[in-house]
Amino acid sequence: MAGLKIRRGDRVMVIRGNHRGQEGTVLRVEPDKNRVVIEGINRRKRHMKPSQTNPEGGIVEFEAPVHASNVMLIDPKTGEPTRVRSQVGSDGKRERVGVKSGQVIPKA
Repeated sequence: MAGLKIRRGDRVMVIRGNHRGQEGTVLRVEPDKNRVVIEGINRRKRHMKPSQTNPEGGIVEFEAPVHASNVMLIDPKTGEPTRVRSQVGSDGKRERVGVKSGQVIPKA
């Protein structure tokens, strides 16, 4: 399996599913499950019993993971969603490049 081209802190747009068209920042990446958690997207509620860590219990709201194939990286230069390819830069390090603009996407 190839590595994910999405990293924590990237701006992404959801391209499939109930949240199609919404944008958010990646909070967490789960490469083993090929999923990402996006701020404000796919919010779920869970009823929790009181415990030592959460003495009140109650209803807890959280962002559930979304499959990485359902999101697209937003090119910071154009603000448009774009596919990403990898290339070796002049300094010999691998860098991400937006396919539409051809610009290097900096690390978030």
